[in-house]
Amino acid sequence: MSSANVNGINISYEVRGTGYPIIFIHGFGSKKEIWKPQIKEFSKKFKVIAFDLRGTGKTDRPNYPYSMKMFVDDIKGLMDFLQINKIHLVGRSFGGMIAQHFALTYPELLDKLILIATNSGRPDTEWVEIIKNNRLQEIELLKISPEKAFWKKLRWIFHQNFQKELKNNPKKIFFNIFSAESLIKESIINPSRSQDIINQAEAMKTHYTLETLDQIRNKTLLIAASHDRLTPKSVMIEIHERIPNSTLKTVDKAGHFMTLSKAPEVNKIILDFLES
Repeated sequence: MSSANVNGINISYEVRGTGYPIIFIHGFGSKKEIWKPQIKEFSKKFKVIAFDLRGTGKTDRPNYPYSMKMFVDDIKGLMDFLQINKIHLVGRSFGGMIAQHFALTYPELLDKLILIATNSGRPDTEWVEIIKNNRLQEIELLKISPEKAFWKKLRWIFHQNFQKELKNNPKKIFFNIFSAESLIKESIINPSRSQDIINQAEAMKTHYTLETLDQIRNKTLLIAASHDRLTPKSVMIEIHERIPNSTLKTVDKAGHFMTLSKAPEVNKIILDFLES
């Protein structure tokens, strides 16, 4: 694990593999380790860069409200630090929101864009309050019982078939990478604090790209999950209709965290897109 001093904070990142660089942006209150199935696969052909957003994991957590511009500038700063001129960019959920802003701010630094289970926001901020409060409740439960927090979260992030698999055998290792037990253990390592969630949510409040998505000219891949309870497929269809040079793929019998539950399928969709 390495650290880069960027925009006055230390950003924790890891680089795996060689070749054309791909940066992966994780979701709200998550951390870079969520990309393990992708890091393992894509580092065989690409230079994979995964990092913790400000306010998460091992990256610094300055206590003030964050903005989308800060997150975008952190990625640009990390690229400068690593002496990378152009990238493919993959963003999931909140990371997909940040990726949209990066594409709109620095189109010349971007080759292909991959947006997974994300949205274009809304002019009001009520939706952010709901997401923030759910996450704050999860953090409190995590302090008391990581197991309860995990099993409660399950129904929101995975298709019922995968939920059953995890519950029936928590020790089962999927794709030689993770199990329910390992995900629970991971959840208590450098977890988000309440203040981190509040600070990140402020950036989400400024996220509304629907009217400007037509300005994204980069080749774009959108990946939706058939049973995503947090970002329904309809939201991804709306983004697809706005981004001119975009392709939409749907992963069947999958939920919001399809990058874990359907890792081989998601990886193949991305790989086919990057190599086309």
